[in-house]
Amino acid sequence: MLRERMQYLMERYFNGTCTAAEKHELAEWISEVQDDQDLKEVVAQTWERFRPEDRMPGEVSARIQASLFEEEKPRVRSLPVRRWLAAAGILLLVAAAALLWPRKSPQKLAEAPRIERYRNEVPAGGNKALLTLGDGTVIALDSAANGVVTQQGKVRVIKQANGQLSYEIEGAAEDMVMYNTMRTPRGGEYRLTLPDGTNVWLNAASSITYPTAFTGDVRSVQISGEAYFEVAKDAGKPFVVDAGKMKVEVLGTHFNINAYAAEPVVKATLLEGAVKVSGGGRGDVLQPGQQARLQRNNGGMQVVNDVDLDEVMAWKNGYFLFVDADMPAVMRQLENWYDVTVGYEEGFVPRRSFGGGIQRSLPLSKVLTILEENNVKFRVEGKNITVLK
Repeated sequence: MLRERMQYLMERYFNGTCTAAEKHELAEWISEVQDDQDLKEVVAQTWERFRPEDRMPGEVSARIQASLFEEEKPRVRSLPVRRWLAAAGILLLVAAAALLWPRKSPQKLAEAPRIERYRNEVPAGGNKALLTLGDGTVIALDSAANGVVTQQGKVRVIKQANGQLSYEIEGAAEDMVMYNTMRTPRGGEYRLTLPDGTNVWLNAASSITYPTAFTGDVRSVQISGEAYFEVAKDAGKPFVVDAGKMKVEVLGTHFNINAYAAEPVVKATLLEGAVKVSGGGRGDVLQPGQQARLQRNNGGMQVVNDVDLDEVMAWKNGYFLFVDADMPAVMRQLENWYDVTVGYEEGFVPRRSFGGGIQRSLPLSKVLTILEENNVKFRVEGKNITVLK
């Protein structure tokens, strides 16, 4: 996942679309990579993505020529692909040095104040969840051993070696089934395979309630927080997700629902197939790339086209991706993933917009350091973050 992320960032850098935060993340990886071979392989894979007829954008071509031929004034024109690949390989080293240089010796002068503000380190979240059985028994899945976790009637609950939870039914499903609830805490995420084969990814501070076997005409589950679904196809049994004031009905498809109580908008985003979304007194059938947005304050719902799917799915793919996000929106994500509480000095909320991607595997201090490039400062004490005025 990290390798794919770095390849993505390199492609964005050389396409001239890399944000400041993404450049920082790329530079951080280049400076910390333990094996030069990893870097070479990522570069090689990036070049392979370009087709022979591709031509480099003029702006990037000028940047490369300026780096390679400083004695000549660069001409803004497209370089042939072979020249592009050779030049870009050299530019990568130039770019890496340019990105890393400002973060070296001058940083030591300003390091002390930052350490005083960051009095402790907060690790990134991980694979954690609680499973509540039909009889009220609670099982901590992150500490449970692999294999059969429990058996409920004819249904066995199994924890796979990769941490994923799945269900196996012995014989025919019983008419009377029990309901289980999986909850991820703040700082946790988990993957679940439902009894019908549907795969579910739960983001931090989220929950899903579901039967141990789908026996009726409808496969129905309830969620809070955020979840991504890859629904197993069953034309005879529609799959319905109840997210409070919004409901999503499908037969077999891939979609994401963000229904955090703290978020002002409930969002259902379709990646593949088709879904019917109901809420606010209306119903709409979504097509891939569309997103239904239900306003919590007035219950109104609208459908938005051409949604940035990378932004929607960033959490599942292991990173934060901010697209013109304001300070509260950014900090709500950090609260959920790092299990911290955010406050604002003297109640002042800085007016900032953030753009770019950051790995979710980074400890909190590194994420805040990247965000501080946008003229904002933080103080970390225990599990409390204060956004300074």
